Amino acid sequence: MARAIDTVVESVEADDSLTVSAVARRLGVAPATLRTWDRRYGIGPSQHDSGTHRRYSATDVMRLTAMARLIVAGVTPKDAASKALALNAKGTKNKVEKVLQESEAKCDLVSLLYKSALKFDQANIEKLLKKSIAEKGIEKTWTEVIAPLLTDVGNDWARTGIGIETEHFLSEVLRKILSENLGRIENPRSARPVLLACVENEYHSLALAVLAAVLAESGIRCIYLGARTPQSALNEVIIKSAPPAIFLWAQLSENADHNYVKSLPVIRPAPRILLGGPGWESTKVKLTNRLVITKGLSDAREQIMQAIAV
Repeated sequence: MARAIDTVVESVEADDSLTVSAVARRLGVAPATLRTWDRRYGIGPSQHDSGTHRRYSATDVMRLTAMARLIVAGVTPKDAASKALALNAKGTKNKVEKVLQESEAKCDLVSLLYKSALKFDQANIEKLLKKSIAEKGIEKTWTEVIAPLLTDVGNDWARTGIGIETEHFLSEVLRKILSENLGRIENPRSARPVLLACVENEYHSLALAVLAAVLAESGIRCIYLGARTPQSALNEVIIKSAPPAIFLWAQLSENADHNYVKSLPVIRPAPRILLGGPGWESTKVKLTNRLVITKGLSDAREQIMQAIAV
């Protein structure tokens, strides 16, 4: 399908005006599919003369071509439509190819990693991810490669009820890769390290390991306490290390206990308390400029950067 689609843009003249049936034939999809894309994602015909059916312009066809190829490459229809709608007629061919190549490369990498995980091929997973980290950095590799990979693994497990061993294996390989650069910071940005911990009953800690690696990449030292950190242990570390920022992760809402936050010891200078993870979304904690719920990895890094700059 992808090979046939490659020639569609070149076969449409700038002044062409096509019906839904004509476009469907060119792309090799059903007319109903094009109508669904238009209704759900807003990617449809832009030309409409009074008293006639809406018709597709060359730019419309170019966008639909890009969307179809992205879906073939493994991109979700919603994301494919978003990328396709960002394209315009100027420099059409080069822009289409650039978007397609970037997205297809990401999907190919995720697919290769998933196949390696199913075969428990740790050496190949490490090779592919280390190459991506060297080229893009940890944060981009996480958002563009690792997070989609974990989503695919989790979705397959939820759908089939099998494959939990793949998720456990992959998580441990990821922890190994992420931990390699921790402790190698020669010129840290802050005299005191920041403190990262999961709340007392939370055992999902991979996202915390990612944040520690991203901070290390930015020259920020961390004290990493990991999963299910007891309140007493956390409090002792806070008193003894006086961190400029404390990041507390809660994956599950039942673990996002506001009493855990209220029981933190008072120290001077007061650290910024950052709450991360979907568990805090319905929290009853009263937020202030010193107590913040972060919105994703990038926001957590920026909030910590602000804290150590004070």
